[in-house]
Amino acid sequence: MSVDTLFIGWDVGGWNCDSNANSRDALVVLDGKRNLLGEPWRGNLRTAINEAGSTREWLQTLLRYCEIECSDDLPPVVMAIDTPLGFSRPFLNLISGQGAAGDIGKSADNPYLFRYTEHFLFQHGLKPLSAVKDMIGSQATKGMHALARFAPEAVETGVWRNGVALSAFEAYPSACKSSLRVRELLQKYRTVSATTQPEAWDMAGFGSGIDHEDKRDALLCALVAWLFHAQPDALCWPDAGVPPGEGWIFVPEDALA
Repeated sequence: MSVDTLFIGWDVGGWNCDSNANSRDALVVLDGKRNLLGEPWRGNLRTAINEAGSTREWLQTLLRYCEIECSDDLPPVVMAIDTPLGFSRPFLNLISGQGAAGDIGKSADNPYLFRYTEHFLFQHGLKPLSAVKDMIGSQATKGMHALARFAPEAVETGVWRNGVALSAFEAYPSACKSSLRVRELLQKYRTVSATTQPEAWDMAGFGSGIDHEDKRDALLCALVAWLFHAQPDALCWPDAGVPPGEGWIFVPEDALA
């Protein structure tokens, strides 16, 4: 494989999503010029996670699922993952018997339900889901389990690595809906050009094997992975107040209200 870096978007399904018609794991792989490699894939990654003995084996399996030929000499991979990759510090304190957070008010301010990063996005007009209350705990633990297996090094807030082989972080495709930058990046994969934000998300206009919303979201994750590597200033990065263990949702700067 002659590319310098691969960019993988993973839209995460539940642990047992094999029969879920609406939501399964989906993968899209891009090269450094944002060319789509192989074919977008949709299914359940549970077996791939369970059977891989190393980060390299897991990545090779993901590439094979996408019909991409690969050798033992893999280039570095940057992966953006669409699922919560952490829980709030107050929630972890509560379930480990270290004390309560105090008075609880409205949902968006509840420290058990949302992390610092979600509170930040609420303040900027976005509406991220909660790993605790929105029935995505299966997806969240699946993503966290994969990180613990294949990218266990928390090198900075919201970024996990396994040496140079894999860098992984959390993305949020729905936040891209208002991003003009992402709309322009999406044109490459559409058979019908989009002139408005809603048009850019219209599934009927996609080609390149993007035939399901899960695959579209995986494509958006892959594009955010590319931005993370090639245009990091286009993304919103964590500030000093973020509890390091909670993770961070990387979203385009121009998506914030």
